Amino acid sequence: MISRAAGIDRQIELRDGRKLGYAEYGSPEGKPVLFVHGSPGSLLDWLMFDTDDTAARLNVRIIAIDRPGMGLSDFKRGRAILDWPDDVVELMDRLQVDRFAVLAVSGGGPYGDACAFKIPERLAAVGIVSGMGPADAPGAKKGGSWTLPGKPGLIRKPLLALMVKGLLQAPERFETQIEGTVSEPDRKLMAERPELKKMIVESWREAFRSGIGGVNHESGLYARPWGFRLQAIAVEVQLWHGENDNNVPGSVGHYVAEAIPSCRAAFLEGEGHFTLIHNHLPEILGVLAQ
Repeated sequence: MISRAAGIDRQIELRDGRKLGYAEYGSPEGKPVLFVHGSPGSLLDWLMFDTDDTAARLNVRIIAIDRPGMGLSDFKRGRAILDWPDDVVELMDRLQVDRFAVLAVSGGGPYGDACAFKIPERLAAVGIVSGMGPADAPGAKKGGSWTLPGKPGLIRKPLLALMVKGLLQAPERFETQIEGTVSEPDRKLMAERPELKKMIVESWREAFRSGIGGVNHESGLYARPWGFRLQAIAVEVQLWHGENDNNVPGSVGHYVAEAIPSCRAAFLEGEGHFTLIHNHLPEILGVLAQ
């Protein structure tokens, strides 16, 4: 199971009265990097990726935030993807962090893109790893997303409710199901590190701490227009994507890379959804926090 060090879980009250949950990892005095978790996911996601204190070793301060309705963060009715940078700015102002890098993974990809679009003046660098793309990206509906973004709300809500019940009552079944949906490189990684499946399940359970509302609302956002165009992003974006990714197909990464005007993309043969960040985290942090 994930080891949760005492004191890593924190909350602030935002101006609108909502609670925002966050955690810090790595070096407290290091270069700040905002970590944007997947979906379903939580600030616990970082612990499954950084298994040997890479952030601390590279003098990087990781600031991970739970999105609204997930983990320790309150639900925000009617929120949009483009609202997310406002929460980020409010937290960073509270922490007295002026400029910071962004590292967004999987379902956090659109939120990393939103930060690049909306608050470029605050960003030192932007990195998207195995990130989801718009619904019209080639292959977007072929991924093994557990958030069911293509399902209508009336179908998605009961399916998510069943998912939560299963996570609570039979988590070992989900570990088996996870292994069945990922690509061969990811299956090999999970065979070598069986604790990874338990860590994924624990982060998902944390995402549903307050119920299905946050994940359900977010799933609907992925399937609709995001409120901005990737082509309008004015800052440079670093992108890493595995060509053997079953969860977010490589075709999605290629679409995003071609749409963003200034994008430095690396498409890695033999890497899956989880192996990419597991195998290349030092390189990724090295680029974002230089």
